[in-house]
Amino acid sequence: MGGTVQVRTGRPADAAGLVRLAGQVEHWFGPMVDDPGFHAAVARQLDRGSAVVAVDGPAVLGGLLVGQEPPVCHLHWLVVDAAARGLGLGRSLVAEALSRCPAEVRTVEVVTFGADHPGAVAGGARAFYERLGFTPAEAAARGPEGGSRQVYRRAL
Repeated sequence: MGGTVQVRTGRPADAAGLVRLAGQVEHWFGPMVDDPGFHAAVARQLDRGSAVVAVDGPAVLGGLLVGQEPPVCHLHWLVVDAAARGLGLGRSLVAEALSRCPAEVRTVEVVTFGADHPGAVAGGARAFYERLGFTPAEAAARGPEGGSRQVYRRAL
């Protein structure tokens, strides 16, 4: 990381970078790098313009996949390169995604780790979303690796 980090709409050329980042978090989310369904989902999001990425030149340092179903916006998958964590990229990605919500969106939801999941502490996801004004809501379906999940919600 030597240049200026830019947060922008993801492009199809960013797919390989997002898959590379997926490899860093598979232990918390379950297999993704070798999953054709994951590759297809990333490609769809990039084609639709519903992914936000943080880049430093050609390097993808973070990404966020977003779904809009007004009155709700869903943050589907947020990842930041291990070497770039703690620099505010996750916060910047979420802020950019929220700035793009249509006026009729009233609520933002994200499914993250349950309180008993190792990623809840090691990855800091729950505390991260709470710092951004999200509050814990109902339990969600278990993740593909079998770990607990919880919905976090924030009003806009």
